[in-house]
Amino acid sequence: MGVGSGPIGVISSVVLVGLVGTAAWTDLRHRRIPNRLTLVILVSGLVLRALEGLGPLAEGLLGAGLGLAIAVVLFGLGAVGGGDGKLLIGVGAFLGYERFVGALLLIAVLGGVLGLAEAVRRGVILPAALNAAGMVRRWLTLGRRGEMRTLESPGAVTVPYGLAIAAGTIVWWFWGGPIL
Repeated sequence: MGVGSGPIGVISSVVLVGLVGTAAWTDLRHRRIPNRLTLVILVSGLVLRALEGLGPLAEGLLGAGLGLAIAVVLFGLGAVGGGDGKLLIGVGAFLGYERFVGALLLIAVLGGVLGLAEAVRRGVILPAALNAAGMVRRWLTLGRRGEMRTLESPGAVTVPYGLAIAAGTIVWWFWGGPIL
C-alpha cells in the first residue's frame, strides 16, 4: 500500500495522518495513548490493505507482527510505554513489513533527538547520557552488567514517544523508500 493515486491510497493517507496525529497529540497532552485509539489504527490499516487484495493484507499483517515483536522487546527493556508499543503495531499494519523497516529507523532517530532535546531543556544532559550508557551496557551484556533503568526509574528522562512515532511514520509514508 503506501501513497497511491487511487481512492484507497488517498483514503489511507488521510486516515493514517489523522489517527497517528491524534495519537501524538494525546501523548503530548496526557502522556498516554489510549488502547481504543491504537486498536482503531491497527484495524484501519488492515481493512484498508484488505481492500487492495490479499497480498497487501499479508504485508500489513507481517508489518503488524514486526511491530509486535519490536514493541514487546522495547517494552520489556523499559524503553517505551505500552501505548507506544501498541502504536508501533498499528503503524506496522499501515506501512507493511518492508516500508515499516525504514520507518523504524527514522522513528528511532527522531525519538533520540526528542530525548536529547528534553534532557537539554531539563538541564540533565550528562546524567541522561550516563543512564543511557548504562542501559546500553546492560542490553549488550544481556543483563549481566549495567543498571536496569525503566521509564519509572528516578531521574529518567521521559518523552512523548508517540510524537516521534507519528512524525517518523508520516514522513516515511509520503517520502520514504521501500527500505533504507
